[in-house]
Amino acid sequence: MDKIDREIIECLRDDARISFKDLGERVSLSANTVADRVRRLVAAGAILGFEARIDHAALGLHLQAYIDVKLKAGTNTHAFEEIVKTIPGVLEVALLTGNYDGLLRVACRDQAHLLSLIDALRDRAGVQDTYSRVILHQTPVRAPLHAVTE
Repeated sequence: MDKIDREIIECLRDDARISFKDLGERVSLSANTVADRVRRLVAAGAILGFEARIDHAALGLHLQAYIDVKLKAGTNTHAFEEIVKTIPGVLEVALLTGNYDGLLRVACRDQAHLLSLIDALRDRAGVQDTYSRVILHQTPVRAPLHAVTE
């Protein structure tokens, strides 16, 4: 991966719907060359996909929270991840080291919805203990992907 590939990824991270023509203009390449590079980056696994950023509040999901989870003894982490993917409101799951086994980011309508989501985690996903924190404000960071010293 060279400097131009990194520039392409930076541009796509900011706007995944940018046309190959506009992307080519930003990195000083033709649209066809940029399209070939993007296809190569996808094939190599450097780009995993293209997705929309969602305003969850606009969908009625006004409360977001982080939930630390401790799994019951014997709970398989792969099975936990697969079950969590089926619970409405779960946005992200991360497996961790330390006092808790995982961290979820969730979006809920209200506190009652958050409580039912936590109940679902305990009933269906092998969760023993939770620690929840409501997100008051969150700012996406789009820092450069390359090191400052490069």
